[in-house]
Amino acid sequence: MNQPPATLITYAITGIIIAIVFAVRWRRMRRETLLRLERLWMLPAFYAALVAFVLAERPPSGAGWFYCAVALAIGAALGWQRGRMMTIRVDPDSHALRQTSSPAAMLFILAIVLLRQGARGGAGWLHLDVWAVTDMLMALALGLIAAQRLEMYLRGKRLLMAARLSRA
Repeated sequence: MNQPPATLITYAITGIIIAIVFAVRWRRMRRETLLRLERLWMLPAFYAALVAFVLAERPPSGAGWFYCAVALAIGAALGWQRGRMMTIRVDPDSHALRQTSSPAAMLFILAIVLLRQGARGGAGWLHLDVWAVTDMLMALALGLIAAQRLEMYLRGKRLLMAARLSRA
């Protein structure tokens, strides 16, 4: 496999950047952070608006819509699973929700990034252009973000309700 040196350098730089980002995230992962249920909708709403804007500016054609819907569904399934991997607990005194990222959730995202890198340029058999692939990846990310936040919201609500009922 004779890769041009520029391609190998690009892969090396991408790998180094991903390794640095994941190393920093891995260190922060053990810290518990406050989970505010009332703010979980913000990121999915912002990203949905961004995706809607991009799709309105340059809508997919034909089967592109179908592939975007499939990517959205796959992203939602992956996001739901990632949301389940997050540790959420209720502080017994203040009833504040606390979250801790799971190492499994971080490895899950790493696997998705590696799959995406491996599939780079592999959509030729689907007869899709760069824009269609971009639309599909945006739909996948939207499903991932929205479903993860929805799962965390529903679980957080259940945990709060159970904590309040047990205290009463």
